[in-house]
Amino acid sequence: MIVLATVMVTLAAALHIGIFLMESVGWARPAVWKRFGVASQEAADTVRPMAYNQGFYNLFLAIGAIVGLILFGVGMHGPGLALILFTMASMVAAAVVLVTTGRGYLRPALVQGILPLIGFVLMLLA
Repeated sequence: MIVLATVMVTLAAALHIGIFLMESVGWARPAVWKRFGVASQEAADTVRPMAYNQGFYNLFLAIGAIVGLILFGVGMHGPGLALILFTMASMVAAAVVLVTTGRGYLRPALVQGILPLIGFVLMLLA
């Protein structure tokens, strides 16, 4: 069970690194900002600072999950598990908040939240 839990947490972290890359590194490309539902270059330029900041939020959560996995893996189970659970719960909470912004965000919220939710539950069961 711990192997599957670790895989889910790792995938959740990787997804959030990918989101960081889109929001903070690749935002200038129309293909990226259109993926986030931004309709024009002017709108993309307006929200660019927010996307940049939000991307780093995703990166920091991913780093927290990875550090938690490392701590857990080297035998520091309590601190590692606490960090993993906190970062997974934060990712799930962010997905819930995303859903509250409108029905059109259900799919992105599921993409953002399902892996950390599974990882959270499996870590509790492991």
